[in-house]
Amino acid sequence: MTNGPGRSDRSTVPGKSLNNAGQPAEEGKEGRGLAKGNLPQQNASRTPSRKDAPSALERVRQAAGKDKKLRFTALLHHIYNLETLRMAYFSLKKEAAPGVDGETWRHYAWRQKRAHGDVIVVRFADDIVAGFNSKADADQFRGELTERMKKFNLELHPEKTRLLEFGPFAIDQRQWRGEGKPETFNFLGFTHICVKKRSNGRFTVLRQTIRKRLQAKLNAVKAELQRRMHEPIPDQGRWLQAVVRGHIRYYGVPLNQNALWIFRFQVGRLWHRALSRRSQNGRVLWDRMRRLITRWLPIPTVCHPYPLRRLGVVT
Repeated sequence: MTNGPGRSDRSTVPGKSLNNAGQPAEEGKEGRGLAKGNLPQQNASRTPSRKDAPSALERVRQAAGKDKKLRFTALLHHIYNLETLRMAYFSLKKEAAPGVDGETWRHYAWRQKRAHGDVIVVRFADDIVAGFNSKADADQFRGELTERMKKFNLELHPEKTRLLEFGPFAIDQRQWRGEGKPETFNFLGFTHICVKKRSNGRFTVLRQTIRKRLQAKLNAVKAELQRRMHEPIPDQGRWLQAVVRGHIRYYGVPLNQNALWIFRFQVGRLWHRALSRRSQNGRVLWDRMRRLITRWLPIPTVCHPYPLRRLGVVT
């Protein structure tokens, strides 16, 4: 039952009249409350807009005000779009006291005041990748970051912290200087490599599953298969299906399909070995094994396409 456009979630009262006028009014009719999940305080509109920002930020402020020790671990459901983040940044008080990390509003304007070119920063937990147009900016940033961390008795990891040439011009410039291919780096489970597309020769970043991560995952699957060796085949298949699907959903990026197919093939090979060792005369023929693999192990697909294809827009 609907109550007009956009009003299907309001409280609905049936039109049945009272059986006995002498009974209390609250016992005469039954009503249906708000739909579960449509909380009254949820005042954000159904589409991202500028009007959503104040309500989203206000909810964060209220939660922080009630509990000073509260730690925010998931704010994505409060931050709807880029405009919200921009408004949150400009709503900061420029002259406010530093936070627990000693940072003020002015410290976040480093790239605008000190950098001589574009700056990009990608951070996840304690891992960070920073890109600069000029080597001078990179050296300055590294030096200031090192000094900043010393104030808190921290230091950059000497083996993981590197300064390398990477980007659209790295291949041609290093080739012109006779220095070979650009260096690679690992981040979030991927090895990032500078390459040129075969179709048009343009630069792109090739992301491949880190070999050590791939081998470690296969070793874990092998150990778990040994533990599950005597379980029914459907139970093993459902578990392996979840493992392969989760692997594909994380590592399913463009140009990484070969690594995904290798992982699926190796999982099937380990499964075949485990099934063949269940008994002395229980070796599974590959014809049957192929049917099991086809049934239970998902086909690798690209789950995270390039932004232009994912969003379907060109700017």
